Amino acid sequence: MPATASTPEFAPLPPAERWTLIGAVTAVAASGWAWMLHMDWTMRDMMQGGPSVAWMPPTAGAGGWSGYDFWMLFAMWAIMMVAMMTPSAIPTLRTYRTMQRNRSRQTLESVSWTIFLFGYLAAWTVFSAVISVIQWPLHEWGLLDPMMASRSQLFSGILLIVAGLYQWTPWKDACLTQCRTPLQFLLARWKDGRSGALQMSFEHGLYCIGCCWALMLVLFAVGVMNMLWVAAIMLFVIVEKALPSPARLFRTVTGLLLAGSGIWLLSLHLQGAA
Repeated sequence: MPATASTPEFAPLPPAERWTLIGAVTAVAASGWAWMLHMDWTMRDMMQGGPSVAWMPPTAGAGGWSGYDFWMLFAMWAIMMVAMMTPSAIPTLRTYRTMQRNRSRQTLESVSWTIFLFGYLAAWTVFSAVISVIQWPLHEWGLLDPMMASRSQLFSGILLIVAGLYQWTPWKDACLTQCRTPLQFLLARWKDGRSGALQMSFEHGLYCIGCCWALMLVLFAVGVMNMLWVAAIMLFVIVEKALPSPARLFRTVTGLLLAGSGIWLLSLHLQGAA
């Protein structure tokens, strides 16, 4: 972490501690992926008439949703966010641990980076609850199939256009800047102690939600349980955060691809309706 004229210099993490952090965070994400892949396999096996027993969202007209159905939907989203978003948080966690380690020599108060990770994932858990509430009526209206993919070209087209247009907005730029520059974020908002770590990490998670929420809507178009697309969006987020600021070319091209795909689906819908 090189110092500049406007930022202080911190002693880097020892290699053993750095790799322990990376390994632990990777293990957390891998656990989420293992659960998601198992859920995907059991759902597909059950749809093909296999012996697997899996939860699937009730279809339209099948008698409505129960509290258990909503809980399972929320749990699916929460675990998916752990699998998708934890890897992209590694640079921020490393920066936090580096700063906290250096500051603890003066304050004598050591706070584990796991507290920071907990606050970050808490923000995504709130997002999981909100998007579950949004998804619930989409099944009731018949817009999503049992694998949670769109049944409507019109609906899919609108989602892709929204995701593409959001890539060009100043809100996306502002949130992405906070996610891409963890040192500047932490320097501006540093708070000591465990409660301070939770406040900072939750706020950082909110910025990441502001950066990525439109990308998550793409999953409704391609399939929430489409593991290839889930992996692709995870890699997209990692690359987008890692690119040097402002990376406008990347955002311009990806926005065009998303919006263009949405316009193409809308044209297919109009042709079918004609």
